Amino acid sequence: MVDETQDQGSHSINEVWLRYKREGSKELRDRLLIYYSPVVKYVAARIGSGLPDYVDQADLVSYGFFGLINAIERFDLDRGVRFESYAIARIRGAIIDELRKMDWVPRSVRRKAKEVEQAYMKLNTTLGRVPSEDEVAGEMGIKVSELQHILKEISFTGIVALEQVFYFDDDRSGRKTVGDTLFDPSDLPSLVLESKESQELLNNALKSLRERERTVIALYYYEGLTLAAIGDILGVTESRVCQIHTKAIFQLRSLLAGNQA
Repeated sequence: MVDETQDQGSHSINEVWLRYKREGSKELRDRLLIYYSPVVKYVAARIGSGLPDYVDQADLVSYGFFGLINAIERFDLDRGVRFESYAIARIRGAIIDELRKMDWVPRSVRRKAKEVEQAYMKLNTTLGRVPSEDEVAGEMGIKVSELQHILKEISFTGIVALEQVFYFDDDRSGRKTVGDTLFDPSDLPSLVLESKESQELLNNALKSLRERERTVIALYYYEGLTLAAIGDILGVTESRVCQIHTKAIFQLRSLLAGNQA
């Protein structure tokens, strides 16, 4: 996404990093902020694509910069990972945290999301596998078309709820979102998940998804494609991709919760 070889000035970005870690000056930090600002805009654009029009894109970018500052201050040059990959999760987390504080998601949507999640979790436990839409609709006492409408409604207004965190540690310190955990392990070994056991849980959950749900998750999180672009690849509408993504997130959450029970 960002080439880490040359800064806008006369020094390479690596030299700026080394000087910043030695000196910790605000001037050097600001140079890093300017250099990596396109990463913030990239993450804000991806999140903003799933939000209502009244959510200001400029606000998302400003929230994201708090995450970028945190990433710059905490980044360890000796970890051997690309800074962009390390920063993306923190930028996304900062934006999502601010959106949660706004509490703009209607209560009715939160209630429906909770009902769908409970149905997925119950059926996953009783069936020992990912339930179909027919089975989830039956559990909820509604038609499949009604379930699909709910998934569509949640997907367009409930991105904050869909970025719900998972806790992989008993003390709830292992805070991860789906987005945090779905980077390429070869690119970011220390950020995917701290423990091999947790990574295995996620991998097994992904394998349990149906092919289409797994494809949407892979294209969105691994390849960085927009929902519209994924729709073009799969030959379906962006609205349908939103539904598939929403359903996949619920499935992953129910599978991971079941494994931790």
